[in-house]
Amino acid sequence: MNKKKYLFNKKRYKILLLSILVILIGFILMSGGGSENPEIFNDEIYSFRRIRLAPLVVLSGFILCIVSILYKEKD
Repeated sequence: MNKKKYLFNKKRYKILLLSILVILIGFILMSGGGSENPEIFNDEIYSFRRIRLAPLVVLSGFILCIVSILYKEKD
């Protein structure tokens, strides 16, 4: 029988799943900060976590995804 050849090997799939997890964590960090009353503005939306940290985490997840696609093992 012919053995199926997969597009990625096991290590590349692990890196890809890790990158998806990092992206999800970044979006979770970005959420929230709203106000209960729409008439009152909440400054919490401009916190360090939502403005600086979360986009950096999402961007690093996308970079990790690109690395998983372009990763080539040494033969």
